[in-house]
Amino acid sequence: MTANRAAVLQAPGEVIIEPRETPQPGPGQVQVAIGAVGICGSDVHYYQHGRIGDFVLQAPMVIGHESAGTITAVGEGVDPGRVGQLVALEPGVPCKTCTQCLAGRYNLCPQMQFFATPPVDGSIATYVALDAAFAHIANGLTAEQAAMAEPVSVGVWAARKAGITVGDRVLVTGAGPVGLFAAQVARAYGASSVTLTDLSEFRLGVAQGLGFHTQRADAPLHEGSYDVLLECSGAAPAFKAGMRALDRAGRAVVIGMGSDELPLEVFALQGKELTVQGVFRYRNCYPAALELIGKGAVEVAPVLTHRFTLEETEAALTLVRREPDSLKPVVLP
Repeated sequence: MTANRAAVLQAPGEVIIEPRETPQPGPGQVQVAIGAVGICGSDVHYYQHGRIGDFVLQAPMVIGHESAGTITAVGEGVDPGRVGQLVALEPGVPCKTCTQCLAGRYNLCPQMQFFATPPVDGSIATYVALDAAFAHIANGLTAEQAAMAEPVSVGVWAARKAGITVGDRVLVTGAGPVGLFAAQVARAYGASSVTLTDLSEFRLGVAQGLGFHTQRADAPLHEGSYDVLLECSGAAPAFKAGMRALDRAGRAVVIGMGSDELPLEVFALQGKELTVQGVFRYRNCYPAALELIGKGAVEVAPVLTHRFTLEETEAALTLVRREPDSLKPVVLP
């Protein structure tokens, strides 16, 4: 077995690569040799600011949570036949005993242990250990594809929250990786039309290549043109414009994290009986995400624009500064 090495966020703007003790699988766990880890906007935010909301970096932390790899060992109570399986790692393991968990809302567990959310170490490392139930078999996929089950699960959860069904007209504000995945999930769930908005011509071009309608975010939207808004930009103006574009009884789901506050026009909310919901991660979405990727209903290749080694993790975290025409970097430990 090779030695374990990890990309550790020491402080905002400082990542080092250091040896770490190889994690051994405990009862009910598997040990996984990591093959690919996608860089998420939250990873970049921790790198830049050292915090997201109430989650504050107070000690060095291994970064990364969109990951997949191969099971190399199992703990007590886990089928030894799982060794050698390629798996997508659902990064959040709940306590399984609190009120939220017992009600089936494990994504809202207040004791959730989530990769790369302080103080829990993440997965840009040679090896990690994880609860076996959250290591989802990814037959027929590559490690890069399987790692994208994490952001695709966000799209699946948003589609379920919005109740997207056959015939819905869907507006996706923000054509970044999450927006592009959410748009593809919406189409797979039966949306009759999906339109993406953004200010980046590069991102709009990728969306067009995936077969979607596009529009610049600074162009006016026709009121009453959409049944569902998936807000993926985190920008207050995009949310305001998207809400105005909803038809009566429209449903909005806030996915992007950016503005601390969003404008809400009460007359439109009441007069059109709009529904606004937030999403926090996802629950029970990985199997669907992996199936959508495996069937080709969600294409991940156009979104994976850059690849880096473990030693280049900091370059992956700062990619957007250097390359505006980029989407998702992937670290290959």
